[in-house]
Amino acid sequence: SIMLNSITDGLLCCLMGKTTNAVGPLDSVESSNGYSFMEVKPGRILRVRHSAPPHPAPEGAEEPHHQRGTVHCKRRITVYRNGQLVIENLGDAVRSEILHCHSGSKEPNSTVELELSEVAGQAPMQGPAGTPGCATREAAAAPGKRRKRKPKKVITIDCKKQITSCKGTHSDVVLFFIHGVGGSLDIWKEQLDFFAKLGYEVVAPDLAGHGCSSAPQIAAAYTFYALAEDMRAVFKRYAKKRNILIGHSYGVSFCTFLAHEYPDLVHKVIMINGGGPTALEPSLCSIFNMPTCVLHCLSPCLAWSFLKAGFARQGAKEKQLLKEGNAFNVSSFVLRAMMSGQYWPEGDEVYHAELAVPVLLVHGMHDKFVPVEEDQRMAEILLIAFLKVIDEGSHMVMMECPETVNTLLHEFVLWEPETPAGDGQG
Repeated sequence: SIMLNSITDGLLCCLMGKTTNAVGPLDSVESSNGYSFMEVKPGRILRVRHSAPPHPAPEGAEEPHHQRGTVHCKRRITVYRNGQLVIENLGDAVRSEILHCHSGSKEPNSTVELELSEVAGQAPMQGPAGTPGCATREAAAAPGKRRKRKPKKVITIDCKKQITSCKGTHSDVVLFFIHGVGGSLDIWKEQLDFFAKLGYEVVAPDLAGHGCSSAPQIAAAYTFYALAEDMRAVFKRYAKKRNILIGHSYGVSFCTFLAHEYPDLVHKVIMINGGGPTALEPSLCSIFNMPTCVLHCLSPCLAWSFLKAGFARQGAKEKQLLKEGNAFNVSSFVLRAMMSGQYWPEGDEVYHAELAVPVLLVHGMHDKFVPVEEDQRMAEILLIAFLKVIDEGSHMVMMECPETVNTLLHEFVLWEPETPAGDGQG
């Protein structure tokens, strides 16, 4: 009881405005513990944890890739005026070949028809034991029976991608970790330590208003576009030849944005409890639309609700993780601005269907913020996707089940598809 009170008091202290938004020197040299401060715009300063291996791999030490892992992505996306989305996979990069899903069909081409208004997707099909499951697509109607309708928009994607294994000794690989609303880079502690020890270069920023980044007192500083530009600046500063983006919750949207903007630089994407491929927009009846002073008064309820919804269990260990992870340690003003600034109409299902990068979807089964159906829907829309559900995890699954999550992430980072027969092997 005393421990609960002290932790609650600590959370309340943070929530009531005593945030840790300290700003360091602008041009500070990276400290020995890997933290630095980056000025993305005048007066807008983000804390970044950056760890690079002390001894980069010597030239020529990496395995020659040749044509290994080369996949041909060809798909046609058609949007009809009645809200129907038709995705036709025309090339070699299909789920049954690359991800070895035993769907009973080895057809190289597949078609899926989806209503844009749907929110629940097809249940994912589980792959072999120990491997991530794969969602399968099923056509709503046979192609031959489709009525001739004038499409609203048709997008054709035709590209070749080389998807290779990324080992810690590779000097051209960087892993970026992006947290969500109310979090901080500290929620990634177990993942950052794990991958840094394996020799990977890792980068994790605090979003504006979070952790130790500066917290401007203007709502416009927390729109999706403002935060996305911050992440673009961080990405451009640290990116190398092969970059892997790992996002949690709202942070997943920034990973999607960067993967879309930099298709040649983003190698793989990992989405943890990110939700469905729907355009972001703030909820009109959300509690976060209340005035900041009211949110101040509701801070105890918000902190408790986050603990209840964010973790599968609410024991002393979870409360300590919440405190150590600096999670939900943001002012009421920032929280309100973040929630009301989630407007990104471009990030719809078509936008996600255009991505040709391999994606690992990780979902904590007990997540009360994001239903599993949303991640299943995302797996249907994406071209190359694994979906893995962690039964004992919730929204903060990377803190609750770090060993499981680290193993999954590492396997995906090392994953390399078999090149389809006859493609690039001549």
